[in-house]
Amino acid sequence: MKRASWVVFSLLFLLACGPKEKAEEVSYRLKWLYNVSAVGDLYADVYGYFAQNGLKVNVKPGGPERDALKELELGYAQFGVASADQVFRAVAKGAPIVVLAQLFRVNPLHWIYRPDKTTFERAEDLKGKTIGVTFGGNDETIMRAVLARHAIAETQVSLFSVRYDYNPFYEGRVEFWPLYLNAQAVIIGEKLDRAGEKYAFLNPDALGVRFVANSVVTTREMLEKHPGTVKRFLAALRQGWQDALDPHNEEKAVQVLLQMDRETPAAVVRRQLAATRTLMLPAPGAAFGKIDRDAWKQTAEIMAAQQLIPAQLNVETVLMTDLKN
Repeated sequence: MKRASWVVFSLLFLLACGPKEKAEEVSYRLKWLYNVSAVGDLYADVYGYFAQNGLKVNVKPGGPERDALKELELGYAQFGVASADQVFRAVAKGAPIVVLAQLFRVNPLHWIYRPDKTTFERAEDLKGKTIGVTFGGNDETIMRAVLARHAIAETQVSLFSVRYDYNPFYEGRVEFWPLYLNAQAVIIGEKLDRAGEKYAFLNPDALGVRFVANSVVTTREMLEKHPGTVKRFLAALRQGWQDALDPHNEEKAVQVLLQMDRETPAAVVRRQLAATRTLMLPAPGAAFGKIDRDAWKQTAEIMAAQQLIPAQLNVETVLMTDLKN
């Protein structure tokens, strides 16, 4: 009896310690450097959500010289992050890109202004103002859409070419300055607070212009040939984002960011994380990553009106809304 028990125990031990199935390796190229806009991606990696789904994911930082969409086309990455305008431009050129999930519910791109010096209650108040835009950037596209939507001629405003120097705004030469609400806005807001100045933000969404920001993308080939991998990746990613944005996990999320970005102070990271929650958390009962069809259609309409993409581009073929979104 003892011998039989020992044999059974030995077999169970060997099964438990035997060779395990090797995790599938994939690469995930972010849109920008590691920062708060990637907290859920990093959280899913650091806390083992990808591993739990049988994946070994190389979460690679993005940047101006790293094009996630190009890497997808060349096969250097299987998943990536891109904004809607990048997706539409690529698809218009024939790239087989599809959207799996939408990260931002509200575009983080806003314009900061001083309410005690610049009157702004409605879109018409933009008339006669100097507005900063990055010519060629999506902030220019968004602001032109705001002006067009409210029948404000571009001759009725002054568009100022934005660079990395914020002095034109600090000095009052530019009344509205573009920035990301969950990134630069926190830092600039602190400077204005220290100077005793009031500030507020122009939100294009509030003016009826919805322009989709970062989303998770892949290629049509990846979706068709490896649907299981795509589903497991998305499941891990959604859970990572949901938990990273949960206030109960704030300290864990902050520590993940501080490990990846050692230049940003912890106090700033906490404020950036709080701002990110307001931009990303879905409506109660909705799954994280839900694709907002109407916002994508409006983004396409805005770009087509400005002749940035063909008017006949079929938005529905780009959006994978049936993947439990």
